[in-house]
Amino acid sequence: MPTTSATPESFQVVYYQRVSPDDTDWVDPSDWSAVAVMLDSLRTELSRFNVELAVSQDPVEMKIRGYGDILNYIRLRYPAGGFANTCLGHVIGCSPHCDLAEDLKRGINRVLFAPETIEPQGSDKIVCHNCGCGC
Repeated sequence: MPTTSATPESFQVVYYQRVSPDDTDWVDPSDWSAVAVMLDSLRTELSRFNVELAVSQDPVEMKIRGYGDILNYIRLRYPAGGFANTCLGHVIGCSPHCDLAEDLKRGINRVLFAPETIEPQGSDKIVCHNCGCGC
C-alpha cells in the first residue's frame, strides 16, 4: 500500500509501440478516449494517497493480434511496490468484459492496494500471454 511520505511515489502506465501485423484483420474495439478520461480521474484520486500517476511510451515494439496482446503491451511500473515492468495481463489475468478502461483501473488499483493478489513471477498458476514479461 502506498506510504504517506512527503515525496510522491511514482506509478507509470507505459504503452509499448503497437505494430499491426499484416496477417491479422483484428480491429481494436477499445475506447481509448474512455481510458484517457479514467486515467485523468484516477490521477486525481491517487494524489490523495501521495501517488503520482504518469503515462508514457516505450520504444519497444509489440505485435497486436487481439485483446490479450493489448493487455500485454500496457506495462505497469511501480518500483516502490516491487513492480518494475509488469504487463497488465499478468496483473489482472483474464478480462471479464474486455473493457480496457475497467481493466486498466483494476490493474492499477491491484498493484497499489492489493499486490498480494498478484501471482508472483514464475508462478505456474497464471496464464502467460507470451509477452516477454517473464511470467
